[in-house]
Amino acid sequence: MQRIALALALLLSTSPAFAALKAGTRATDFTTQAVLAGKADTFNLNKALKRGPVVLYFYPKAFTSGCTVEAHEFSEAADDFAAYGASLVGMSADNIDTLKRFSVEACRNKFAVGIATKPMIKDYKVSLPMAGITNRTTYVIAPDGKVLFAYSDLGVKGHVSGALNAVKAWRAANPKGY
Repeated sequence: MQRIALALALLLSTSPAFAALKAGTRATDFTTQAVLAGKADTFNLNKALKRGPVVLYFYPKAFTSGCTVEAHEFSEAADDFAAYGASLVGMSADNIDTLKRFSVEACRNKFAVGIATKPMIKDYKVSLPMAGITNRTTYVIAPDGKVLFAYSDLGVKGHVSGALNAVKAWRAANPKGY
């Protein structure tokens, strides 16, 4: 475990930003195992998009310091996202039992977290090279399935505020919905 943590720390300290999907790109639909408030279910992107924009954020590893801080920040902003009609879901390569705990303890029962599968990691360009996990990337996807916002940085700062600004801008341009 210490070797994994050391390798992850080295990768995180030397990797500035990552290639993410560009705004305007069509997001790939997916269905994956997810957890909300400790209860397992499934999450399907296209189904969620029928209700409004989706904030899809990838994080490297549950219960690490940065990922816990980020989950807390997203949970604090969850009501703001909902007020603008957006749903929120976090994704990592963690297993379902870890996500059950993380959804309660770090996400504070405010939003779902799901398993980022290998095809999803590839499709969303969120691989953290050589670590077998995701990097830290946040997307806002419009109900038409197109990426509105993409931000990749291993630091936590900017993910929540950038996504919230993108959702607000989408709502301002679509006051009656979509």
